[in-house]
Amino acid sequence: MPDFLELCEVSAKDLRLILEDARKVKTERNGKTRGVLDAGAPLTDYVVALIFEKHSTRTRLSFDVGVRQMGGQSIVLASTELHRSRGETVKDTALMLSRYVDLIMIRTFADKVIREMAEHASVPVINGLTDYSHPCQIMADVMTFEEKAGPIEGKTVVWVGTGNNVCNSFLHAAGQFGFNFVFCGPKGFDPDQKAISFAASMGSEVIIDRDPFNCVKDADMIVTDAWISMHEEAGGDSRQKLHAYQVNQKLLSFARPDVIFMHCLPAHREEEVTSEVLDGPNSAILDEAENRLHVQKSIMKWCLGLI
Repeated sequence: MPDFLELCEVSAKDLRLILEDARKVKTERNGKTRGVLDAGAPLTDYVVALIFEKHSTRTRLSFDVGVRQMGGQSIVLASTELHRSRGETVKDTALMLSRYVDLIMIRTFADKVIREMAEHASVPVINGLTDYSHPCQIMADVMTFEEKAGPIEGKTVVWVGTGNNVCNSFLHAAGQFGFNFVFCGPKGFDPDQKAISFAASMGSEVIIDRDPFNCVKDADMIVTDAWISMHEEAGGDSRQKLHAYQVNQKLLSFARPDVIFMHCLPAHREEEVTSEVLDGPNSAILDEAENRLHVQKSIMKWCLGLI
C-alpha cells in the first residue's frame, strides 16, 4: 500500500482521485452532526497512529476527527510520550508501530524522519508536515480553490512572503495540477530549488518577482504563511526584509476583485497579513481549514486501498 509523502511522488491521476472522493464525502456529510459516521464507515476495524513531534491544532483535530467519522480508532501520541524523545531510533519505532496499527501519520521536523519511517514501516505513512513540505495542506487548498473558482489548471497562484515548507508543496502541486506559480519575496527567502525545478519540468510557469504590487495583478489566488516557522527564532533583520511583503488591503487593491486569499494558519495578525484581509470577503481561510478534514479522510482511504 502506498505512502503519502510528497505531492510530486503521487501520480496526478491519484491526486485527482483523492480530490474527487473528498468532494463526494463532504457533500454526503451536509447537515450531519460531527459525530455521525460516514456512509459505510470505511475505517471500521482500522487503527491509525497520529504522531506529533510538532505542535498542532488543525492537523491533530482534522486527522483525529476524520478517523472517528470513518469508524476507525486513533491513537494520538506526542513526542514526549514516545521513547523517540529518549533515543529510540526511527527504524525501531516504525517496525514496532507496524505491529500495532494499520496506518501512521507523523508531523515532524526533519524530512529524513518521514523518509526513514516510511522505509521501515510495513504500513502506509502520511506526511502530516515536515520542515520541507506540507502536502495535506495543499490538497485542501486546491480543493478549496476549485470549489470557489473552478478548475485550477492554467490559473496563477501567487505566494507572498518566505519560501517555506508550504510554499515547496505548492510548487509540487503546480506541476501536478498544471497551474502557474509566482513567488514574491525578498532575496534569500526563496523556496527550494528542487521544488521549483519540479514544477518547471512538468510545464508550469514559475516566476520569481521581488515586487509584490506587480506580482498580484494577474493572481487568481494569493497565499501567504507565517514569516517564521513555529520552531524558529528570527531577528529584526529578517522581519524588516519581509515587512514589504505583508498581505494587506493595499496589496489586494492591485489584484482582481475576485482574487482568493489563503493562509494555512495559524496567522500572526498584523504581521504577514492584516486582520482586514484575513476576515475580509476574499479570504477562504476557514474553508481551507475545514477541507483539511475532508481531503485527509480521502488520503487515508487512498493509502489503505479503499478508493
